[in-house]
Amino acid sequence: MITQRREWHAGSDEHAASYVPRHAVIGHADPHDTVPSVADDEHRIYSMSVASVYVHYVAKAERKGRTKAEVDEILCWLTGFDQVTLDRHLADETDFRTFFEAAPLNPDRRMITGVVCGVRVEDVEEPLMREIRYADKLIDELAKGKSMEKILRSD
Repeated sequence: MITQRREWHAGSDEHAASYVPRHAVIGHADPHDTVPSVADDEHRIYSMSVASVYVHYVAKAERKGRTKAEVDEILCWLTGFDQVTLDRHLADETDFRTFFEAAPLNPDRRMITGVVCGVRVEDVEEPLMREIRYADKLIDELAKGKSMEKILRSD
């Protein structure tokens, strides 16, 4: 955690703010101050559990009058998992990398286009990030009230 410390500068009537690590202020090392060591090309979300994000997908859907069952249907359609396999990955707290590596993946997912979080999903070059953005995009469409037929790219 970073805290702000005000220092008095001689000859000045103003305080200047400087940022120092919390442990420097209280005199001990804080293990929470460290930044996780992740390779430059590795996004933090890859090692996060799908279950930790899934709860937010469900909450977002339910706030908009949609259901957990619809979220599950979307994730099963995207990944190619059946409900039992999806539930097992959620219970096991599988990380995103392992989750998508294990998934047979629906070939129709390439029909997903549009912008999520300011990023055009079809332009995402990193394959794993693209799969995660596909999931985000589908949940956004659910929350915006699209029909399941349109979300699942059915004719």
